[in-house]
Amino acid sequence: MLLSEIASQLGLELTGQDMEIKGVSTLEEAGPDQISFLANPKYIPMLKTTRAGCVLVEPEHAHKVKIALISQNPYLDFARVMQIFAVPQGFAQDARDAACIHPSANIHASANIHPMAFIGSGASIGSGTLVFPFVYIGENVSVGSDCVIYPNVSIMAGCSIGDRVIVHSGAVIGSDGFGFVETPQGRKKIPQLGNVVIENDVEIGANTTIDRATLGRTVIGQGVKIDNLVQVAHNVQVGEHSVLVSQVGISGSSILEDHVILGGQAGVAGHLKIGRKSRVAAKSGVGKDIPPETDCGGIPAMNHTTFLKNAVLMPKLPQAFKRIKQLENQMKAMQEQLKQGESK
Repeated sequence: MLLSEIASQLGLELTGQDMEIKGVSTLEEAGPDQISFLANPKYIPMLKTTRAGCVLVEPEHAHKVKIALISQNPYLDFARVMQIFAVPQGFAQDARDAACIHPSANIHASANIHPMAFIGSGASIGSGTLVFPFVYIGENVSVGSDCVIYPNVSIMAGCSIGDRVIVHSGAVIGSDGFGFVETPQGRKKIPQLGNVVIENDVEIGANTTIDRATLGRTVIGQGVKIDNLVQVAHNVQVGEHSVLVSQVGISGSSILEDHVILGGQAGVAGHLKIGRKSRVAAKSGVGKDIPPETDCGGIPAMNHTTFLKNAVLMPKLPQAFKRIKQLENQMKAMQEQLKQGESK
């Protein structure tokens, strides 16, 4: 693809000679027929050594390379370039005859259903949606337009998926919530009768599980991005454009308002509210409500500044403990000396 065509497609200014571009790579690894980018000042020195045929840069760096695409946001525009060169996965044309589709399911003519997919009664698949092999779509599930459902995804009965949603391999949407009641005969299962609602433009990572509500809905808001191996329990509500990093766990009925970020392995107890634009550091444990626009971390989660101070002190605790023992021994010796003096 000609560089001038890329520039035109993305609305960017090209400086230097036009050329054929065959791919994308990093500044360190790019070859003469590839395009790279500079988004971090740390890598400015690499503009002198990179072999990239063209570099996406901010205007002030354009003179440092022979051929440049000028951007006000190189990182974002490089992502758009990557979309141009991304190789679509799934070679099969629509093969719904080789899938298991209930006669009452409503599949849009432009949807692409791969062999061995299962689509239950009353389910609907929107226009342009791609369903890979070994996907299970249960009864009365609704999947919107232009979605990608990768292999081995299970979307259980009654759940709703919006438009432009991407669900990666192994994810389970609509599994039963973890609800039991204790009886003299042991724990009895509480039926999970609700569903899961995934709004538009959500991406769900591999092997993530989103439980259906006990009653009502578990909701993943518009634009939410969920990493691999995340657990979202029953009746949780995740606000729009929030981010859940890998191995996050959210207990039942908790509410995350819009634009919340949970770092990797953060855990949230049940029935809590995390305020809008709050951020929780990795490996933190949240045991109480968090006000909006709060940064916190640690176990239990605390103000992020306090958490950092504690983190600095932690390695010094053994030395401090040793010092305290020495002081205690010195005080004990002084008390003994005082007692001996009084007895004379």
